[in-house]
Amino acid sequence: MTFIRAALLSLAAVLLPFPALAAYPDHPIKIIVPWAPGGTADQLARLVSERLTSVLGQSVIVENKPGAAGNIGADVVAKAKPDGYTLLVDLMNPHVSNPALYSNMPFRGIEDFTPIALLGYVTTTMVINPSLPVSSVAEFIAYAKAHPGQVAYASAGVGSSTHLNAAVFAQMAGIDMLHVPYKGGAPALQETIAGRTQVLFTAANITVQQAQAGKVKILATTRAKRSALLPDVPTVGETVPGYDESVWFGLFGPANLPPEITRALNTATNGIMNAPSQRKTMEDIGIDVVNDTPEQFGAIMRKDAAHYTKLIHEMNIKAE
Repeated sequence: MTFIRAALLSLAAVLLPFPALAAYPDHPIKIIVPWAPGGTADQLARLVSERLTSVLGQSVIVENKPGAAGNIGADVVAKAKPDGYTLLVDLMNPHVSNPALYSNMPFRGIEDFTPIALLGYVTTTMVINPSLPVSSVAEFIAYAKAHPGQVAYASAGVGSSTHLNAAVFAQMAGIDMLHVPYKGGAPALQETIAGRTQVLFTAANITVQQAQAGKVKILATTRAKRSALLPDVPTVGETVPGYDESVWFGLFGPANLPPEITRALNTATNGIMNAPSQRKTMEDIGIDVVNDTPEQFGAIMRKDAAHYTKLIHEMNIKAE
């Protein structure tokens, strides 16, 4: 009975805002994902669309529009009518780092979108090839200082989170590493496993199994606090004070989305993501679910945009 009551309360929390919005929605909603099917953004979008379909009584359809580091699909939403029928589930990059990387952006990363809900933070790990004779972040830094320019870090491409997280680490740790970009996270991981690169900063959901198989070694996670997925793994910041690099996914609408629709979608989405069974599922795949308001989410976007713009300009990083 306790479980049933909790489930009903969770459902009530999701349904609460919609009776006041009699005219919305009255036809299907489309969620654009600016990345290929099967990735984390796609998985989150399909989860949200399935649950929102039940809550709203209208179909919520996912459409993938990958390309140009997320810019193509995000641009569709930036230019859509702000009526709540075209939404976006996206990784942070098109909004907080791409505007500083690309000179011909088709949209403004912050101003052209309405932040609706922060879906969660991805647990990101610092992993090394096991042949490297180190067992901690401190030992890695000492090794890199003793071998300047000889330690190579892989990334999923110039300006990707895997690149920027490693670049910030190198800058804060005072070490000189060689950047080797690849066309995606999968080849970057495979090259690290093969030993052609020595270190990689990437999502735990693709590194944990490889670590269990002995193919990589996890040294740390990148957020300020330890991850529920890897509670015994230290953070980078425990060795490099102040290091706190996050990777997040969010739900957006076009700019000027009506506040009542934004608030209703925020409450519904938070209810979906924070349902006990769903929260456990997310934690098991390395996503820390949050419960922020649209205003809090917008503040995070602005803070990260300022952070990455400054970093990209200081390090003269340009997209390929």
